[in-house]
Amino acid sequence: MKEARDGDQGSPREVPFDELLLRIRAIIGNTSRETALKRVCAILHENIPRYDWVGFYLVDPANSRELVLGPFVGAPTEHVRIPFGKGVCGQAAEKRATIVVQDVTHEANYLSCGINVKSEIVLPLMKGTLLLGELDIDSHTTAAFTDADTAFLTAVCECLSDVL
Repeated sequence: MKEARDGDQGSPREVPFDELLLRIRAIIGNTSRETALKRVCAILHENIPRYDWVGFYLVDPANSRELVLGPFVGAPTEHVRIPFGKGVCGQAAEKRATIVVQDVTHEANYLSCGINVKSEIVLPLMKGTLLLGELDIDSHTTAAFTDADTAFLTAVCECLSDVL
């Protein structure tokens, strides 16, 4: 796995993805589900400066076609429940696929979480063919997510599927 890219000059340096994945694997095996999700949010948010909002949406056990906001780090959001198909998160749930939006102004089915959000990545949390939830990350930088981000975050989601 490649190293996370440096931010703009003067920005904090990102911690390499391999190092972050080791940290995440270490905490996942030694904690409860809720604590693991909270700590993963914090690790990603604190160590990758362009990850401005990091959170989880979990499939509602009472309504398997709706996502419910779980642990997150960043600005509060009004989107605490998202039906499948609505917005980027709802589309990712419907398709059970990763969606990367490099410029949210070009996304017709976008649920705005704030005026500063420029790009977003949403990755499914799967256990076999069962969708458990999603990892959602917003950035205040346009085109913030690379193939390396996708590979790293996919690995994070694979680790989390064991505790969900």
